[in-house]
Amino acid sequence: MASKSSAAKSSTPALLTEKQILAMPESDYMNEAQLAFFRNRLKELETEILNNAGATTENLRETQFVPDPADRATIEEEHALELRTRDRERKLLKKVQQSIARIDAGEYGWCEETGEPIGIPRLLARPTATLSLEAQERREMRQKLYGD
Repeated sequence: MASKSSAAKSSTPALLTEKQILAMPESDYMNEAQLAFFRNRLKELETEILNNAGATTENLRETQFVPDPADRATIEEEHALELRTRDRERKLLKKVQQSIARIDAGEYGWCEETGEPIGIPRLLARPTATLSLEAQERREMRQKLYGD
């Protein structure tokens, strides 16, 4: 048991690498090892986002009072930029948590529109993807033609 955990980077069993997942045959799509890999990747992303949110809260609490209006404006602009970034991360956090729920429900890796595989390369690039590349392109084309 100790050799298994020492081979892993953390205390969890050894996870596959991106290269190993890409080398797997299509018949192994979304097997337990792949799902464990993506669950781990999503959990790491979730932790990173939550840590960033905590850091932002601390940065905003440490409000600096400066008499110079130009310096004050710069600080306010930096805070506004940081808040916009955290807002995007908040939206991403929701998608990450939904993706983890999809893994639990056995729906992860399958297109919501067509039911076909999303594909390992796409999930590696965007682990929160819910549409295949073709379905996403169709959706973007419809949005471009008809608006939101």
